[in-house]
Amino acid sequence: MTTMTTAADLPGPDPTPLSQGVASIGIVLVDDHAMVRQGLRSVLEREADLRVVGEAGSSAQALAVVASTRPEVVLLDLRLSPSTDNEGIELCARLHKAHPEVAVLVLTTVIDDHLVLEAIHQGARGYVVKEVDTSELVRAIRAVNRGESAFDSRSAAAMVRGINAGSAAENRQLTDREQDVLRLLARGMSNRGIGQQLFISETTAKFHVCNIMRKLQVSRRAEAVYVASKEGFI
Repeated sequence: MTTMTTAADLPGPDPTPLSQGVASIGIVLVDDHAMVRQGLRSVLEREADLRVVGEAGSSAQALAVVASTRPEVVLLDLRLSPSTDNEGIELCARLHKAHPEVAVLVLTTVIDDHLVLEAIHQGARGYVVKEVDTSELVRAIRAVNRGESAFDSRSAAAMVRGINAGSAAENRQLTDREQDVLRLLARGMSNRGIGQQLFISETTAKFHVCNIMRKLQVSRRAEAVYVASKEGFI
């Protein structure tokens, strides 16, 4: 069974808006399959504090329905067409820009490191897969409505992998000077020769070479040239 993590995972029963005397949570369902929306409506409206105020099967419909119903939460499937996931990401961004007060919770079958991060970057407060059970989905809806974030275990792991991959890629970026040094390194030049060519000291050239090898995660100059050529730096 898929588990859920939220920003505030406190012991005891999950506080619902009704138990605190607050109005119920209005929800808009965005999914291109009518049967899926019907199933979600049936499940969610069993909860006293949840009410589905609108449905949409496309981006245009979603924007219109959200504008007219002003829900607290939008449940958004990223795959609104069979061929691409970009439409859901773009809709997430448009909803967040037009209605920043509305919590977008991605509910989808698509689990991808890049997509999870991109959805969060575009304003989603949470990301869960459709395999989560009803209680976990309800818990996620209440969490994002409280301003928290909510992820099931798979999407949380995907987000961490995406962040780590992004950090690694950023750490491998070479400065303009390092690229100059690398090109001369590829020509077989020594640190002294690189320094003379670039009008920098031999010590500075050695410093740049060491930085290049560290960023490319290699221990030898020849390896640095090989990895750099393989990854398109030279």
